[in-house]
Amino acid sequence: MGTASGDDDRHVMHQGGGVNLSARRPFSEALRSGLAETFFPDDPFRGFGALPPKERAWGALKYFVPALEWVPQYGIDKFKFDLLAGITIASLAIPQGISYARLANLPPIIGLYSSFVPPLLYAVFGSSNNLAVGTVAAASLLLASIIEDEVSPEDNPELYLHLFYTAAFFTGIFQTALGVFRLGLIVDFLSRSTITGFMGGTAMIIIMQQLKGLLGMKHFTSKTDLISVVGSIFKYRHESAILGVCFILFLFSSKHLKKKMPHLFWVSAIAPFMVVVIGGVFDFLVHGDEHGIPIVGDLKKGINPISISQLRFNGKHVGVVVKAGLLSGILALAEGIAVGRSLAMIKNEQIDGNKEMIAFGMMNIVGSFTSCYLTTGPFSKSAVNFDAGGKTPMSNVVMSVCILLVLLFLAPLFKYTPLVALSSIIVVAMIGLIKVKEFIRLYRVDKFDFCICMVAFVGVVFFTMVIGLSASVGLSVLRALLYVARPATVKLGNITGTEVFRDVKQYPHAKSVPNILVLQLGSPIYFVNAGYLRER
Repeated sequence: MGTASGDDDRHVMHQGGGVNLSARRPFSEALRSGLAETFFPDDPFRGFGALPPKERAWGALKYFVPALEWVPQYGIDKFKFDLLAGITIASLAIPQGISYARLANLPPIIGLYSSFVPPLLYAVFGSSNNLAVGTVAAASLLLASIIEDEVSPEDNPELYLHLFYTAAFFTGIFQTALGVFRLGLIVDFLSRSTITGFMGGTAMIIIMQQLKGLLGMKHFTSKTDLISVVGSIFKYRHESAILGVCFILFLFSSKHLKKKMPHLFWVSAIAPFMVVVIGGVFDFLVHGDEHGIPIVGDLKKGINPISISQLRFNGKHVGVVVKAGLLSGILALAEGIAVGRSLAMIKNEQIDGNKEMIAFGMMNIVGSFTSCYLTTGPFSKSAVNFDAGGKTPMSNVVMSVCILLVLLFLAPLFKYTPLVALSSIIVVAMIGLIKVKEFIRLYRVDKFDFCICMVAFVGVVFFTMVIGLSASVGLSVLRALLYVARPATVKLGNITGTEVFRDVKQYPHAKSVPNILVLQLGSPIYFVNAGYLRER
């Protein structure tokens, strides 16, 4: 029977054909080995012990501050690519920042603030050359759905904003702690099927909520479930107007152009910014706000004001912001790390998930001190950075400088941006997150994964985002436990003429060894599965 024992207290040594079971490792050595295997599989400090103290300290500092590794080798040959990429993602960061801030019922300027400071922090602490930092729709809506249950953004907008800052602070503390203590395995429980279902359900809810701005509605529900949103549409349908069709067609046309002619990716990247500019100019010329076309409104010039004094650590709201910070923090980590890893694989690069958690944590902690709410590595912006040829995190610095110029000189010009333009940008972005082909693939490949995906999707659409995410993660954990408690048992046979053994069901010509049963177990033997394996 071929198994993995899981008992590290014994050394199995072959001597003269026998097995020595008497040799044992001390408990401290076995415990240290087990912890190292769990939390330090990449052994990041290998060889540090032989170095002098100064070199050891410098090596540890470079590990936690990756910028110290790439900056000394940085040159103009890389900067010209990062400059183009940074300007391109900045053109996307402006409309997305304003749009997602409004999605969270925050002042639009907060979205621009959140695209200035956090990218600078990520350039110092981040390990991905492809990730572009910014706000994300799913986390914005999740935070809003949790905090709105405690404080209304209409009745008490100041407290509502302060709770967002506080939630970002707790998110940062949580993410940094996960990275420092190398607990990224927690994020691994957010499987791809969970993220696919959750993002698809969230995208549907966001699309329906944007009907308020897209159709010119003056009233709408603040709830996120399907029944409430559809009911609100029918209730206020007499206020509707067909607006935004041209913007949506323009955005879809730019995406279609990118698919047909990939070298024109920049057209799709700047299309949202062009929608904002064209919409703002049109509204200014025709005085649209006087004719029933809602606009963003005044945006103050100036860089991020300090908000550390506005964090709320006492009172009855602490529990809510901690909950919001932890849930949105896990979601942001899962999205950011997944995006970073997928783009790195294309370039045959590798990123350190624990470094990424520290980077996300630092930018959210500092962001909460400088009037920012939660930020991570969104797929849309990171994909644009990748397509634009970004070589290093310097592209985030370029983007930050562009946002700085906007904040100092151009912010008031965006006051004329029609809300219908922002709604069209969000709708088109969210449609891309509903992965119908991925749903079909999961159904064909793994029915259990498909169920996990659908639980997240249905939970978000018909109940709440927290229920959908929690139920899907719970089902993922249950599946992992079932794999341990009821491991797959495979009978192996020998492939004639080789020393290879394979599953006799998959390889009918594999021959069993006379008088010997060769089994392969899908899990090590533990107390939870010992009885089951004995019965099998």
